[in-house]
Amino acid sequence: MFFWKKRKDSGIDMNNLPRHIGVIMDGNGRWAKKRGLPRSAGHSAGAESLKKIVTEANNLGIGYITVYAFSTENWKRPKAEVDFLMNLLLDYLRDAERSLAGENVRIRAIGSRNELSEEIREQIAKTEAMTKDRTGIVMNIALNYGSREELVNAAKKLCEKAVAGEVVPDDLTEQDIENELYTAGQPEVDLLIRTSGEQRLSNFMLWQVSYAEMVFVEKAWPDFKPKDLHECIRIFQHRGRRFGGV
Repeated sequence: MFFWKKRKDSGIDMNNLPRHIGVIMDGNGRWAKKRGLPRSAGHSAGAESLKKIVTEANNLGIGYITVYAFSTENWKRPKAEVDFLMNLLLDYLRDAERSLAGENVRIRAIGSRNELSEEIREQIAKTEAMTKDRTGIVMNIALNYGSREELVNAAKKLCEKAVAGEVVPDDLTEQDIENELYTAGQPEVDLLIRTSGEQRLSNFMLWQVSYAEMVFVEKAWPDFKPKDLHECIRIFQHRGRRFGGV
């Protein structure tokens, strides 16, 4: 596929796009509080921002985007907020065909599904099946996701294979570990974006972001627009990526 060297309306070098973008969508609650609204209003606004950002990333030709929707630690939040987030996610998945109609987005959920309701698990399966043949951007929704848990699960699987004689511990490679992660078969994250001014990973994709360029944005997630995505990509493109070299 041919691209102009730079997209005229954004200044983005189309020949140097991140293959995989990770997004920690932070600040929904603070956005709502600042406006005298309930936290649920912030989460609803954040869901609308997500649709716009995924659509724009797909339009740019990004191959993969992983968004941190609900962490394993988020269960500690008030039950009313957790219930709202679960219902919002359910609505988002149900609405995926209509809201992303024509956008050619493939949707996957990554994380442990054991703690999720049967209704959500069934809807995840339906949405994944519904979008599995789409050829555009792959959108990973990190749901009940924790990177440490992901790595522990990968280690358990490799231990089981070792006991079964399927792998030799001394011969294990990084690729063997990657093959057991939720993102197996996908490129590592090139660009990590976190909104709302916080500068930490919060147990998000610790393996996959090992060499990611990180951009921390002051704006809360509901205020993050496609133009902000463009700016983050421009910042990425001006970084010197040496991967430990000189």
